[in-house]
Amino acid sequence: MNPEKILKQTFGYASFRPGQKKVIDLILNKQNVLAVMPTGAGKSLCYQVPALINPGVTLVISPLISLMKDQIDSLKQNGVNAAALNSTTPQEEVNPILRQAYEGKIKLIYITPERLAMDYFRYQLNFLDIDLVAVDEAHCISQWGHDFRPAYRQLLEGINSLKSRPNILALTATATPAVQDDIGQQLNIPKENFVITSFARPNLSFKVVNSPQNTPLYIAQYIKKHADEAGIIYTNTRKKVETLTAYLAKKGISVGAYHGGLKAQERSQVQEAFQFDEIQIIVATNAFGMGIDKSNVRFVIHASSARNIESYYQEAGRAGRDGEESEAILIYHPGDLRQYRYFIDESDAYEKYRELQYQKLQSITDYANTGECLQQFIVRYFGQDCSPCGKCSNCLNQDELTDITTDAKKVIAMVYELDGRFGKNIVAQCLVGSNNQRMKELRAKQYDHFGSLKMSQKDAVSMIDYLTASGYLKIEGTKYPLVHVTNRGWDVLDDKEAVHRRIAKVSASKQLFATDEEPNLFIALKAKRKELAHEQKVPAFMIFLDRSLHDMARIKPQNAVDFLKVNGVGQAKMEKYGQAMMKVIRKYINE
Repeated sequence: MNPEKILKQTFGYASFRPGQKKVIDLILNKQNVLAVMPTGAGKSLCYQVPALINPGVTLVISPLISLMKDQIDSLKQNGVNAAALNSTTPQEEVNPILRQAYEGKIKLIYITPERLAMDYFRYQLNFLDIDLVAVDEAHCISQWGHDFRPAYRQLLEGINSLKSRPNILALTATATPAVQDDIGQQLNIPKENFVITSFARPNLSFKVVNSPQNTPLYIAQYIKKHADEAGIIYTNTRKKVETLTAYLAKKGISVGAYHGGLKAQERSQVQEAFQFDEIQIIVATNAFGMGIDKSNVRFVIHASSARNIESYYQEAGRAGRDGEESEAILIYHPGDLRQYRYFIDESDAYEKYRELQYQKLQSITDYANTGECLQQFIVRYFGQDCSPCGKCSNCLNQDELTDITTDAKKVIAMVYELDGRFGKNIVAQCLVGSNNQRMKELRAKQYDHFGSLKMSQKDAVSMIDYLTASGYLKIEGTKYPLVHVTNRGWDVLDDKEAVHRRIAKVSASKQLFATDEEPNLFIALKAKRKELAHEQKVPAFMIFLDRSLHDMARIKPQNAVDFLKVNGVGQAKMEKYGQAMMKVIRKYINE
């Protein structure tokens, strides 16, 4: 059976997405492969399709138990038998699972990296014909990545101990060129077998909100405007999670809290309630990480600034995994960055690693203050380029530019007068004419541009950040970052270039329904899906994605042939749920 036939019959898709077919062909040719694809681009199909073609077993290394469960439940809905072997698997079930795999009844086994390090487990695996080892979240193998996990460094040793000599597929959504090279070296993947698709997420609208006066109120008002949509709110401490959850609950919002301080059972209950649409919002620390496989999350809000672009993009990427229009909002608080900087200062990590973390923090500041397309900024960070997205908060503000050259000149001139000896806070204090002890020590009043900016110190720092992000100033040094003037900054002082800054405006509301689609039919189909999900005891999105329901509301299939034309409907789902959904469609048409 060929890959296209399996894609259509089992998973219900008419064609592969960019990069998928190339990865699958390399795997079927017994090559080691690295696949770097954005969240929601269909990485799992890259090993699930070969698993159904290869005669033996596919081993999937996954860092989180909850993610394994979701993947297995989803595969079962498509008629594929898979199993997990992890710390929650009862000992008496291990051998029966391995026997079923030996007999060809189970094609995919999900395990943690720690499990593969166990000698006895490797001994058991050697009774199986393992064709492929798929390493999910492969950036965890790199100490230059944002989620380093030591057990990943031992993976190659474990894979090489398998007698069947399987080939390797490494998968990740967030790997800079340096991390890609590290993964390749650690897992023996030649550079010519790196399949790197675009990092762009065309269905995501990115937005930066700079220090709103009342962050919890901003979030509550946003949620009220998106009352029927699931969302994740990230914040950086357990206390903030608890406080924000309580605030939103008082506002009548259906919300749950998730952080590492909760008992495992409590975390599991909250995650399940979110998966099953019993609560609309989950407020979490980054402990609520890779384990979320809910495809219909419509917005992700970072109530605290992220620590680095990699983490931000991965967390923001949990919105719109089903390809539908979704939004990612970063609420930027400079104070969060100062706190992160303090943590790096106090850490006992070696110097080179700390320097890298300082640089990553600066990239977040640049992202929050850039005037260019936000999607473009992120994609460039990962070593690629793309066209402006046309829908992020910066692209939507394209026409609303304010000439700030006069104030920019004062900032640049002040940096020049200080001769690059100070960080941005001292520069800002000089600019606004602060009267504190440090200014007296520096005899700051002697400088021509002391007190030249008529704004708050906070706004002056924001101006410095904007000029840095735009290339008029630069930050040198990591632990003690100092502000310097660039060549582009000199051009401003010499009247060769003007400086403009965008004024934020409210983004246009998105259109939820296609013009040829029946909104009321979509609502009826959604209700039926929820009923079926309740019967099957699985989250609703595992029965059908929102995209599939939109397709049904547009096509209005009334027989099996037409129903199989719906995006995401394979043979198993047609047989299980086709009649129930078509009954709803027929009733709607008759009425």
